Amino acid sequence: MHLRRIRRPTRPARRLLIALCVAALGLAYGVETSLAGSEAPGLSKQLSDALAVAGLDPANLSALVVDLNTGSTVFASNSTLPLVPASIEKLPIALAALAVLGPDFRSRTLVLGSGMRRGAVWDGDVYLKGYGDPALPKRDVRRLARVLHSRGIVQVTGAIIADESYFDSVRTAPGWKPSFFKVYSPPISALVVNRARKQKSVVDDPALAAATAFRNALRKRGVTVDGGVGTGTAPANTIRLARDSSPRLTRLVGWMNTRSDNFIAEMLLKTLGARVAGMGTTSAGVAVVQSVLAARGIPLAGVSIVDGSGLSQWNRLTATTTVAILRAARSDPGLSEPFIGSLALAGSSGTLARRFVDSPGRGRIRAKTGTTALSSALAGFVDDRYAFAIFMNGSHDSPVNHWLARAAQDRFATALIGAPLAGLP
Repeated sequence: MHLRRIRRPTRPARRLLIALCVAALGLAYGVETSLAGSEAPGLSKQLSDALAVAGLDPANLSALVVDLNTGSTVFASNSTLPLVPASIEKLPIALAALAVLGPDFRSRTLVLGSGMRRGAVWDGDVYLKGYGDPALPKRDVRRLARVLHSRGIVQVTGAIIADESYFDSVRTAPGWKPSFFKVYSPPISALVVNRARKQKSVVDDPALAAATAFRNALRKRGVTVDGGVGTGTAPANTIRLARDSSPRLTRLVGWMNTRSDNFIAEMLLKTLGARVAGMGTTSAGVAVVQSVLAARGIPLAGVSIVDGSGLSQWNRLTATTTVAILRAARSDPGLSEPFIGSLALAGSSGTLARRFVDSPGRGRIRAKTGTTALSSALAGFVDDRYAFAIFMNGSHDSPVNHWLARAAQDRFATALIGAPLAGLP
């Protein structure tokens, strides 16, 4: 049989063939790479090398960088892969809360009277009703007692009753380990004073503890309370006797993201459910968050939002969804400043205070961190040039090495500091 000689490809053809083979290998391993303008290929290698972590399966790693000026993808690796986000979960909560409630929103705590006033005596019960303030301090409870006393009331014939009915009575969120209760978050309730702390411990029933604190504050003001303390729902015909307001939502979101505060995240999630759906439940809040994301065109394929804090093992986010959230917040004139300002500043504040300290990224990266046994993550902005997200997952048998993962994330974000603007030499 006659064999025809195969001609050797020309040098340009060989280069094209090699490139196609590399691309095919990347797709085979679930890795996609997309680069904008003059940033290829040097930056691609820097970013890819930065993410190399000993012992971390590349199949459990996802990353995406988008140029904020052009909207083009700078780097992508498994960007649509759903992974456990840890506290990156707080980003969709922040966007939804700011969008639905508004940056100036404040939660209420009310003192309500059931009965009637007879001179200096309140003849009946007094209710302390919470509406989900996650930052209600003891000094505000004392102020409420002072207001009651300043109005001439020196005796309450009934009881002091805590009303936490604005939320349900579930103290944790789905998918939490039992050990998380009171360790990683105080018990969730519509009425919590001082983050449910009593001396050096955290109480099981924060609403009852709040009623007790209010009764004690009244007594110190010289107001006699004949009844005890309890929990219940205020009747419809109560009279408002005093009111307290939480800090502005902008400040709460700032604490939530900068410090990665789990409790604030869960309280805001239930507040969304209560305000929009009339149900102060985690699931109702999740439905609101999902509707906000969908309305803004944020892709939700593979996404599973289960709680607000990221403690749930059942949460799933993608790098694509996370970067879309960042871009949506940045492009909204009413949300951009409070959202971006809520993120930790590299080498300066919150969970990034000790990262990037001796790096060019110090003061130039704003991001949210995420850390659980199953996940290490970082997502945010580099200057006003890039939005990025990195997820690194382990397993129950092989947890993430957080030291190595954070080092890789820091290398990755720092590499973007020196990157040229897209399309420029």
